[in-house]
Amino acid sequence: MTAIAGKNVLVTGGASGLGRLVALKMAGRGATLVLWDLHEGNTARVLDELKAQRGRQAWAYCCDVSDRSQVYQTAARVKQEVGPVHILVNNAGVVTGKPLLDASDQEIERTMGVNTMALFWTCKAFLGDMIRAGSGHVVTVASAAGVIGVAGLADYCASKWAAVGLNESLRAELRKTAPGVRTTVVCPHYVDTGMFRGVKSRASWLLPILKQDRVAEQIVRAVERNRPALMLPRLVGLVPVLRVLPVALFDAAARRLGVQSAMETFVGRAGSGSE
Repeated sequence: MTAIAGKNVLVTGGASGLGRLVALKMAGRGATLVLWDLHEGNTARVLDELKAQRGRQAWAYCCDVSDRSQVYQTAARVKQEVGPVHILVNNAGVVTGKPLLDASDQEIERTMGVNTMALFWTCKAFLGDMIRAGSGHVVTVASAAGVIGVAGLADYCASKWAAVGLNESLRAELRKTAPGVRTTVVCPHYVDTGMFRGVKSRASWLLPILKQDRVAEQIVRAVERNRPALMLPRLVGLVPVLRVLPVALFDAAARRLGVQSAMETFVGRAGSGSE
């Protein structure tokens, strides 16, 4: 079990959506929260919420996690002003929601920078301290799109497949070098944060649009229970098994479930597509 009370928990993309809810739930379990986000106004509001919750101490920093130098500089400030990070929740994410040829080069680079490269920078910034302490927890909020390719999400799927692969490799490395440091990868179907506003699930009884509060609670519980992977809903966890099927049958099953048509009604969040 990973104890949360008394621990310093850093959540990237902590100003809204899942990040905000995970932060509030972690604080409710007695953690000291550190929020990273680009949106200072939203971050300030969440900071007030955290401080009002049983008087918990909380900290907030403006940081573009895709910028390596910003990550390292901000991490140094956190260590000096707050102390070591015991639980790192890599939650920040963006989505363009466009077919590959409609997405600009800049949008693709932004997706990979926030959803993938940022994971390397934050882990390199904080993982060493966890290894030296012999304990810690790294949470990677990936996606069901990290286990199956989806039409209209080529860059997003690529970034999340990379996140899943990074987590798996990291888990294997830590098992050898620091077994007390745990990892959890989270692969949810579409969540009602607004990031994927407009998407529809044809088979909602199997692949529902998930409620963000429920997902946040399950993430926190997964950390407490040291679960290596959280697949939501359970059908997502069966995708690797289904790959024993011939490619044509696997693709047909995905189409039948509406996986490849869900993005046809995508609207997304106004302004930024960030989590």
